[in-house]
Amino acid sequence: MSVFASLITTAAAGAAEAHEEASSAGLPQLDFASWPSQIFWLAFTFGVLYWLMAGKFLPSLGGAIEQRRDRMADDLDQAAEFRRQAEDAETAYNKALADARAKAQSIAADTRTEMDEEIAGLQAETDEALDKQLAAADARIEAMKTDAAAKVREAAADTTRAVVETLIDEAPTDDAVAKAIDAVARA
Repeated sequence: MSVFASLITTAAAGAAEAHEEASSAGLPQLDFASWPSQIFWLAFTFGVLYWLMAGKFLPSLGGAIEQRRDRMADDLDQAAEFRRQAEDAETAYNKALADARAKAQSIAADTRTEMDEEIAGLQAETDEALDKQLAAADARIEAMKTDAAAKVREAAADTTRAVVETLIDEAPTDDAVAKAIDAVARA
């Protein structure tokens, strides 16, 4: 401590001399006599500032930088995890969508098959009903044809009998009239 005390007294003496000379000489920083005290205070201030920076400010600043670096790394890791989860969710969504489409197509195909079967059944019933109606209509037409042919034949027989009676004044036999009508019908 004695070295330190002697430096302080020397600096104080130098400062007093420098003050006296500065008031008469001009700028004190350019006066060589005041340089030892200026160097002392420069070294002292530098030492105190170095001690504060090295012991207090720089470690806390370094800690803050390290915390920020760690937080950024954690954020990047978390972002990568979220991205992976989003990709997994997208994959699951696409799979669910494909499954839903396949199920919808299957349901549509089943429904189409059921509708085709129902339409085929209704068509078969309709065809059967139409066939029955056609058969009944054909039977009625055939009956009407037979009836009409019989009536035409009867009318032809009556007309033939009346014409022959008028022409020869004699009534022909039913057998002769039938033969004449058959002959005309074949020709």
